[in-house]
Amino acid sequence: MKRILHILFLLLLTGFAAMAQRPPAISSPEVHPDHSITFRYFSRKAQKVSVSGEFLTAPVAMTKDTSGIWSVTVPPVKPDIYPYSFWVDTVQIADPNNTYIFANERFKRSIVDIPGDKPLVHSLQNVPHGKISYRYYKSTTLGTTRPLLVYTPPGYDPTGKTKYPVLYLIHGGSDTEETWTKVGRANFIADNLIAQGKAKPMIIVMPYGNVRPSPMPDFTKDIVNDIIPYVEANYLVQADSKSRAVAGFSVGGGQTLNIGLTNTDKFAYVCSYAPFTATDEFKKNFSDWSPNADQMNKQLKLFTISIATEDFLYESVKQNIAMFKDKKLNLETLVVPGGHTWMNCKLYLTNTLQQLFK
Repeated sequence: MKRILHILFLLLLTGFAAMAQRPPAISSPEVHPDHSITFRYFSRKAQKVSVSGEFLTAPVAMTKDTSGIWSVTVPPVKPDIYPYSFWVDTVQIADPNNTYIFANERFKRSIVDIPGDKPLVHSLQNVPHGKISYRYYKSTTLGTTRPLLVYTPPGYDPTGKTKYPVLYLIHGGSDTEETWTKVGRANFIADNLIAQGKAKPMIIVMPYGNVRPSPMPDFTKDIVNDIIPYVEANYLVQADSKSRAVAGFSVGGGQTLNIGLTNTDKFAYVCSYAPFTATDEFKKNFSDWSPNADQMNKQLKLFTISIATEDFLYESVKQNIAMFKDKKLNLETLVVPGGHTWMNCKLYLTNTLQQLFK
């Protein structure tokens, strides 16, 4: 009997020791009604923890309580979706208590969503919703099978007769085919604008744009020779230039210019967001470029470039804008405050969707 009691006592001690070592259940991030945010992180061994985010001008130090929970509450933040991360001593990590992760191949940050007092254009609203499908296509250009996402609008019937225009929407460098939905909320923006009558029902194709190791020299061919035929063979689409648009952000914005402006017989809408153009393909296409401006202006129903004044690409984009205008192309520009962010991407896309296929 004494032996049994001794064993039970040891088991209890072991259980208490395990519970003492187990991290406590914590909530992070916690968004408060006034739009302030509390971040929490557990570590008894860390010497210093801070939170860094695109809603902060600099990392903010967190303080540790006696149980090992580090926390800080930042002042009210403008409602939007923001990436953030923790610095634990010298290591940058995503928030381990947040399953909402930024879709990116190089860095892993978390996402915090601060809802507005009124529904924002990217928020989930009580409107008819389209569908996101994960698909794969065979790229003969790149010699492999590659992923893409397809948004079909509310009411899309694959067995019906209604055909839709298509927007080919490209992510930034090191992002993935999921970034436009998981961070950019392209599907919710489209749902809400279509419901408000501000955007035409359309199909949105979000391909995986990264081609390694070189800076995407074959992606134009992949779009034209592989992705467009795949989409037109599998979806009810209007297969003419006036029913096709291409848009993209950063590296994807540069790809948009390469794809759209060298194929104006295939794309009547070319919308570039903060384009990164320091690539061999862009130099090859546009360094000694003598376009037939009259013909291109007839083919292009819309050519836009969007940029933010604090974007690190602002000066190079201004030079590109000047170059295209010097070539006598009809170009619209959208210049907004802020930086090279996905907050601005949502703004650019919202503007574009209201201009397409009208």
